[in-house]
Amino acid sequence: MTDHEVRVWDPLVRVFHWSLVATFAIAWLSGDEESLVHAYAGYVIIGLLAFRLLWGFIGSRYARFSDFLYSPRRTLQYLKSLRTGTPEAFLGHNPAGGWMIVLLLVSLALASYTGLKAYGVEGHGPLAGADGIALVSPARADEEEHERGGRAGLRGEGHEGGEEFWEELHEFFANLALLLVVIHVAGVVVASRLHGENLVRAMITGNKHGH
Repeated sequence: MTDHEVRVWDPLVRVFHWSLVATFAIAWLSGDEESLVHAYAGYVIIGLLAFRLLWGFIGSRYARFSDFLYSPRRTLQYLKSLRTGTPEAFLGHNPAGGWMIVLLLVSLALASYTGLKAYGVEGHGPLAGADGIALVSPARADEEEHERGGRAGLRGEGHEGGEEFWEELHEFFANLALLLVVIHVAGVVVASRLHGENLVRAMITGNKHGH
């Protein structure tokens, strides 16, 4: 580390960041296969999110939420400064980047939860056997039961409907997370050029140029 560099990202933040990148890529690529690889990748993501939530309160200075969560007014002020070509400089996450981190964490948490619910409806995972939401109205249930001559067919319909419901929600939040990742990468590229520093390298080495 040179005299002009400052240690910003601690080792745990960097390990978390690149582990999440790799695990999300694995989960995304294995999503259509409904394989154990996809399920285990989801479990790892849940563990990483739990760590980041905890580290956001007790971690190093720049890892804490209190360091990079700014008010909407302050965030808007930063976004306006981007148009000048000389935006405000921040050692940690800038206001826009800070809120992007929160959105990514929330979207991944929701994708993970809905994935667990869908997996649970199939009889797998920690939520297997948990009560699901009612997807069939009482009147429709009576009609289905009468038509099929018993409850067995109705339970099958409810199982399939519940699984489809959670799978669609899971896919929605996974796609939202991917969209946010694309926006995040674009933001990193733009910020790197405007601030004249390699933010990807900073997340590898942990060092940034002092301001």
